[in-house]
This record gives sequence, C-alpha cells and structure tokens, in this order.
Amino acid sequence: MSARRSARLRGYGSTWVRPADLSGETLTPTIASARSDNRWFPLARQMRVRADADYVGFVRSLLRGVLPPGETADFGEYDLRLFDSVNEMRGAILAREREVGLARLVAGYAWDWKTRGNEPGFDFEIEGTQFTWNRTDKDWINAPTSIDEVGSIHTVQGYDLNYAGVIVGEDLRFDEATQQMVVNRASYRDRKGKENLSKLQQKTTDDDLLRLVQNIYGVLLSRGALGTYIYVADRALRRYVKSVIPGSHTAQRHGGHPLPGRS
Repeated sequence: MSARRSARLRGYGSTWVRPADLSGETLTPTIASARSDNRWFPLARQMRVRADADYVGFVRSLLRGVLPPGETADFGEYDLRLFDSVNEMRGAILAREREVGLARLVAGYAWDWKTRGNEPGFDFEIEGTQFTWNRTDKDWINAPTSIDEVGSIHTVQGYDLNYAGVIVGEDLRFDEATQQMVVNRASYRDRKGKENLSKLQQKTTDDDLLRLVQNIYGVLLSRGALGTYIYVADRALRRYVKSVIPGSHTAQRHGGHPLPGRS
C-alpha cells in the first residue's frame, strides 16, 4: 500500500477485523510520513449515519469504555436504542424492515457457525429463540432469507443498512471492578481471528484480540443509516452501555420510531 493511499485512511485500524489485516501499528510510520508531507486528510464523520453529533466517535469511545456514566450525546432523530431483550430487538428490526426495508440483525462472532455449508439446524440460542448465521457469504444483505438470519462481520463490512440490530456477544465484556473492557477469548469463535500472525512472527495476544473485537463491533454499530438497535449479552457491559445511551431502557426510544405496540 502506498503512502499516498494510506494517507486518506484516517483510523484505518478501526476496520482491522482479522489478525491478517494491517494494524494501526503497521501503518503508523506511513501515516507519520503523510502528515509531514501534508497528505493526511482526516475523515471527520461517517456520512452513512444520519446523526447530528459525532456518532462514530461516540461508538469508538463506548467500545473503549471511556465514556463517563451519564455523559450522553444528542444524535437528533437518529434511532439509537438499547434492548434488555433480544426478542424485542428482533421484533423491532422486523417492523423496520416492513416500514423502510434494509433492516437486518448482525452479531459479533461469538458463536460457532454450525450451519456452514447450509447444514440443517441453527447456530445459537438466546432467550429461547434460535438464530442462524448467514446462509450465504455473498451479497447476504440482499439475499431473500437474510431477514431471518444473523449477519457476521464478514457479510456486512462495506454495506449500508437503514437499521442494524446488533447482538453483542460474550466475547466483549466490561469489568466493573477495573472499569475496563475485556475480551473473553473462549467466546470469540472466528478461527481466523485467533490464528497466529505468522507473517509478523508474533501471536495474537489478549490485547490484540480485544482491539480486534472492539473494531468488529465498531463496524457493526455503524452500518445503520437511520438507526442502530443494540442487545448486549454480558450484563455488566449492558449496564455500562445503558449508562451512556440517552434515555436507554427496554422499550424506550431515542429518536426515530417507537417500539411496535408502544407509544
């Protein structure tokens, strides 16, 4: 990759979602050179997200665990909600699909892909509801069955949605004692994500994996142009997210539409 090209990719490390991808540390010398030559062009906003404030910056700070509880941002009519029930979130996504289309469930890679190759059955279960990963990895969002499936990072990166319902799995947790985000290596199920960085002659440490998981959720949480719905599996992390999303609780709205059957 040339210096001139990378100079245009501010925050490229935020899309580092596999160990084989270029990390921020790898690009640092090139970025420094671009800055010194005045060829560094910061991309201040994610134009796909129709929020009044810096939503992407909010997401990055949220995933780093550095937002003080109670310190919230005003995203105008952007429909940002946290759900205590994944079933309620799924119902809301189905309602948005009927209303405006391009509403999908997506998730971090915290469950095995048992149905890979169109094997029968389901991949994971939450609250008694069975979920199936994407049946195809090619143009999944436009597949006729996608509304009934859950997309992974490998199927949604680079795509835009109107609404994204994001399931944050147990691979990302919040330590309330240290007030820090932590990764649960056992719950991260993407085998390629755990592979050794053989070309760089180093292994994927827990810190590496934490950044990778944070980046994955950063991508998932920035797919929705009109709104993002969130369900968090880890209870401590859910409490933290609830403390920084304005007006956040089950069946509460922040901009956009009320929940189905609610005023």
